Amino acid sequence: MIHGIGTDLCDVRRVADTLARRGERFAQKVLGPAELQVFRARRARSETRGLRYLATRFSAKEAFSKAIGLGMRLPMRWSDCEILNQASGQPHIVLHGELARWFAAQGLRAHVTLTDEGDHAASFVVVERLAGGDQP
Repeated sequence: MIHGIGTDLCDVRRVADTLARRGERFAQKVLGPAELQVFRARRARSETRGLRYLATRFSAKEAFSKAIGLGMRLPMRWSDCEILNQASGQPHIVLHGELARWFAAQGLRAHVTLTDEGDHAASFVVVERLAGGDQP
């Protein structure tokens, strides 16, 4: 059963402006540890690739927060929600800390897709309630 759906459209130029103003502190606030490693590696190869990676992750976390119905309130924290890639390239959500415990207790599973083109990054998240999950 679907618990929630979230979508987000992010202007990559806004992310670029924020990154220019705040430096890597912005990336450290938004990204989890594994994402931060990927961001740094991509940014070292190409500033544009790093920027697009950061924008897609920002967008996906916004969409995820909408799909779970919390917005950016605890236990939802930017760095406790990572959008990583399977070996195949498929994105998936990895949760940590209190957010992971809350999500598991709710009996939820998330699916994410993301894309970027030109000046925009977009994402779509579907959160489903597994059979036997707690009802809020």
